[in-house]
Amino acid sequence: MARTCTVCTHPDRAAIDLALVNGVSGNAVAAKYRVSEDAMVRHRGNHLPAALAQGQAAGEVARADGLLGQLGQLQADARRIGRKAEETGDLKTALMGVRELVRIVELTAKLVGELDERPQVTLVTAPEWLTVRTTLVRTLAPYPEAKTAVASALMRLEAAV
Repeated sequence: MARTCTVCTHPDRAAIDLALVNGVSGNAVAAKYRVSEDAMVRHRGNHLPAALAQGQAAGEVARADGLLGQLGQLQADARRIGRKAEETGDLKTALMGVRELVRIVELTAKLVGELDERPQVTLVTAPEWLTVRTTLVRTLAPYPEAKTAVASALMRLEAAV
């Protein structure tokens, strides 16, 4: 029988998930909420993406909505504090409020799937592809018809990208 995730059943799960999504290290979160580092690693790898990015089960959607609600409250707080700081002439604090709003917007975009930070690779310009393409054409040199056919097919593929 599989063990129950101690992070999923933790009373502060929403705060733990928010901290993890916010980039706080798993070790720091584990220490703060008194959860084992192993449990934190398992939770991050097995449950966090499903709860926040996929939201397939109703309970997960509710938790994700709760996190978004918390972000909305943080955004309102940051705006209120920023306005108050600006009104009193404390521009340094007002600017800090703007920075915080930018961070909240980025985090919200990540949670709702509007911001994809995965690296993008364009294969046709990758050095490895250029090496493969050159090797193919050179290897086919003794076979002019095959070389021409492969080179034409490769050019069509590269033009389509």
